[in-house]
Amino acid sequence: MTASIKRELFGDIDFTSLKDNLKFKESDVREEIIMPLLSYLGYGSRNIIRELTLHHPFLHVGSNKDKPITLIPDYVFRIENSYAWVLDAKGPRENLQEKNYVEQAYCYAAHPEVRSNYFALCNGIEFVLYRTNGYNEPLLHFFLDEIDYYVEKLKILLSPDSFHLGKQLTYIPSQNADFDYLTRKLPNEIKTHKQAAKRHFGVHGYFTKQSWDIVQEYIKNFSKPGDIVLDPFGGTGVTAIEAWITNRKGINVDINPMAIFMVDALTTMVNQNELVSAFDDIKRKYLKHEPKTEEEIAEAILKYPQPKPIPLTKDSDVKTADMLFSDKQKAQLGYLKYLILKQKDENVKKTLMLMFSGLVTKINLTYHQSDGRSEGRGNASAFAYYRYRLAKQPVELDVMKYFEIRLRKVIEAKNEIRGYVNDNTKDNLKIVKGSATDLKFISSESVDNIYTDPPYGAKIAYLDLSAMWNAWLDIEPTEEDYQNEAIEGGGHSKSKSDYNKLISESIKEMYRVLKFDRWMSFVFAHKDPEFWHLIIDTAEQCGFEYVGAVPQKNGQSSFKKRQNPFTVLSGQLIINFKKVRTPKAMMKAHLGMDTAEMVIQTIEGVIANNDGATIEQINDELILKGLELGFLDLLKKEYTDLTPILKNNFDYDSSTQKYQLRKNTAFSTHIDVNMRIRYILRSFLVRMERERQKVTFDDIILNVIPLLRNGSTPENQTVLKVLEDIGQRSGDNYWTLKKNDQQLNLFG
Repeated sequence: MTASIKRELFGDIDFTSLKDNLKFKESDVREEIIMPLLSYLGYGSRNIIRELTLHHPFLHVGSNKDKPITLIPDYVFRIENSYAWVLDAKGPRENLQEKNYVEQAYCYAAHPEVRSNYFALCNGIEFVLYRTNGYNEPLLHFFLDEIDYYVEKLKILLSPDSFHLGKQLTYIPSQNADFDYLTRKLPNEIKTHKQAAKRHFGVHGYFTKQSWDIVQEYIKNFSKPGDIVLDPFGGTGVTAIEAWITNRKGINVDINPMAIFMVDALTTMVNQNELVSAFDDIKRKYLKHEPKTEEEIAEAILKYPQPKPIPLTKDSDVKTADMLFSDKQKAQLGYLKYLILKQKDENVKKTLMLMFSGLVTKINLTYHQSDGRSEGRGNASAFAYYRYRLAKQPVELDVMKYFEIRLRKVIEAKNEIRGYVNDNTKDNLKIVKGSATDLKFISSESVDNIYTDPPYGAKIAYLDLSAMWNAWLDIEPTEEDYQNEAIEGGGHSKSKSDYNKLISESIKEMYRVLKFDRWMSFVFAHKDPEFWHLIIDTAEQCGFEYVGAVPQKNGQSSFKKRQNPFTVLSGQLIINFKKVRTPKAMMKAHLGMDTAEMVIQTIEGVIANNDGATIEQINDELILKGLELGFLDLLKKEYTDLTPILKNNFDYDSSTQKYQLRKNTAFSTHIDVNMRIRYILRSFLVRMERERQKVTFDDIILNVIPLLRNGSTPENQTVLKVLEDIGQRSGDNYWTLKKNDQQLNLFG
């Protein structure tokens, strides 16, 4: 394993947290990110010109022609007597795709006093390089936490020697960096910025969406550039698009034609000037002939396209999709659709229909205005309540006003995607309407990574609830689609057995297409522990090895945890599997303590690990332990409220909203120290074995002792005695769990 360039350049900088670190500013980007990178490329003080003052060749301050406006690039790089390239630094919270930033850096590079070959921008998280002559598409764009894959290309393009040689090469990500798939560690919980990515937020609503930054971090953790990433329950394409923009190949599969339309229309590149011109033409014609009077409305309904009368489910307030709109809404939407369909450019037309579909979310009789919020701040009942419920007080919104807002949102999204994608990568996204149970178009053992968020039971009937949009888009699911949709209930009254069968078949197909020694991440957001066991059992029967689950918060109220412990996760669990040739099965524990002791032990462990624990952290850890070790049913039976056991055994810090071990107390005295050591030791060794990490006795002591603090700390020899009982030496210095301890008889 060669040394990591990332670690050599940037040490232990956590790139995932830079946006949240308000103390890390543009000046820190310059000193801690850019300067080490420049030094590695071979630049020194003789090459680097900081803040060179340039005079704007045309503009002056006011009417004073003797006082020109000055331009000051952060870095200009001189090779011999010429300027080779320009670099502009930004803070980590700045978007490098911002048009003004790109144009500003271009102005530096194209300035008559500079005339450099390239210009670049860096915000400490991403690095993007453009060729000055033809800067519409990036020549190189990557995330700095993956610099190992791009550093050779960066040296070829930007090192001082490359300009002497005059090399002009096409961008191909370097694949020389070492990447050991099997020893990847599970990611920690990721702080989300769901609304920060315009490509996923604001264009069009949908029933569920994974936060893009969670998905992106999992993709980067378990795959490398050039790999194929699959989401067989792809929805609106978050996984495939994030794979795409991180220089992987993304495959998005979904059975819902509405979702497929959304991904296809969003990722179809379109000329922005042509799109705006088409919109302006439509707006002018629409406002001139907008149906308003009863006579105009009646005439428009007969003349222009109308929603199809797709049958709705029995719990809907009306029988068919066309009844979800007033006559006025049908007339105005119909006329707008008519104008859109007259457009000749197919990509422009597709983009306008995406805007139109997003508009339908607001222009309907189920649109519920949010209490106390401004006009237009609400949602359709299908997204808010998962059924078609007419609003008690229907809201009349201006069609063209909100269609124009759709234009702005779509342009922002497409510009964001365009900044990551170029001619060499535009074909690296595949969008397929199909079932996760039948991936026959994907070859066996051809996929490098799977991240998927499957449907969960009876919560959302996606195909049924898409009827309002499908009615306008002229796309209707087939009977085969309904049969293959993995849900309970819905209009086809599917049983739990049907649902379990389809999920099982999907997991089998995922196993078939995934390469050996690769990872699958499976989002779990179900209340029923039976479904956990369905996933684990099916995956293990196929040949997957369970590695671990990571709780991922989404801000759900802690009140629900106190009232409904062990049934409500504060977010979700991301279950991680490896496809290996000799998988190990996960087995249930035979617990030697009663449920109360188990709860106390687990709570103490969470508190020790996190320097105090919130109710969400405690609840989620108990759920995870209960699921993994098979005693969740006991927890649900014996505890209806966590509050009493927390109040009676722990201190609560209202300022941090965390529970702590009580002052001057050790771990619970009624739990034998050897039992606690055994529990903590075994948990640690199991985790290390799943992650294929070798551990020494010193590693064990450093990880176990903190979980036994706040009282009389056991001697190393005490820990060693228990370790020798459950573990075995591997080589001279390493320890693993004894094979006979795989039965998980943790406490004697």
